[in-house]
Amino acid sequence: MEQEIKNIPGYEWIVYHPDLLGGQAAIKDMRISVAMVLESLAIGMTADDLADDYPGFPKECIPEVLKYAAAQTSVPLKAA
Repeated sequence: MEQEIKNIPGYEWIVYHPDLLGGQAAIKDMRISVAMVLESLAIGMTADDLADDYPGFPKECIPEVLKYAAAQTSVPLKAA
C-alpha cells in the first residue's frame, strides 16, 4: 500500500484505504470491516464475543461503528 491508511473524518476508530479490504470502511489497526462488525452484532454477538474471536479488537469502537452505520443510512433513498 503506497498511500497511508487514513481515518474517515470525524471517526477515531474507522479507517479507509482503497487497498484495504477492497476499499471498505475498516476498524483501525485491524483487518475487520465495519460491515463485518455490524453483521456480527446483528446475529447477537457482543463486543466481548468479537474481542474473544479477534484478539486486539477494540470494544470501544462499537459506538462509533453504530454512528457510522447510522450516518450511512440517513441518506434519503431514491425511488426506483
